[in-house]
Amino acid sequence: MRFIVSDEIKRICPSFVGCSIETEIINSSFSDMLWTEIEQRCAELSKHYNTESLKSISAIEATRNIYKLCGKDPSRYRPSAEALIRRVIKGNKLYQINTAVDLINLASIIYGYSIGGFDADKIHGDTLTLGVGRNNEPYTGIGRGEINIEGLPVYRDELGGIGTPTSDHERTKITNETKRLLVLINGYDGNENTVRLCGESICSLLNTYAHSKSITLTIY
Repeated sequence: MRFIVSDEIKRICPSFVGCSIETEIINSSFSDMLWTEIEQRCAELSKHYNTESLKSISAIEATRNIYKLCGKDPSRYRPSAEALIRRVIKGNKLYQINTAVDLINLASIIYGYSIGGFDADKIHGDTLTLGVGRNNEPYTGIGRGEINIEGLPVYRDELGGIGTPTSDHERTKITNETKRLLVLINGYDGNENTVRLCGESICSLLNTYAHSKSITLTIY
């Protein structure tokens, strides 16, 4: 897969660092061991953050700033990492979806990055371009119905948008039957070292819980 960062994103966030992970997996509906790890991390988050202080996490703060620069209210359209951590802090459990999605969410709450996860076989073409959502651009968020992505950073394939930091698209969502996985980490804080660490953490989780093989990590 080829990744293009558009000029409009480069102007808004010249320090942007992206990370892709491409791999083959054996997905499952649930992993006891993974969920134990998730619950331990959630307990730690609840001790260290509240709904205001979590906004100072570098990756979350940077993503919120990008939303504002794009003309989007980050408190109305929350970046997914912020939404996940807020849910935990307020005493609610994370949604349990499937093993691949659950481990991506774990990495997201650890590092604060909004991370996209996609069934690679549902992506059209061999190129994804990161741009900014347009007025009246159609987009169906997973479990959210039609959402207004004007002013949101968005990855597009040949058919249209597939992922924003707020919600990925129904068309390319991960299911229990997903065999080829694509993960995209959005480093709007420009910290390549932390983005790479996040990517390596996901690779490790995929090896442990999703029997991944032929795994490739790329910084772009």
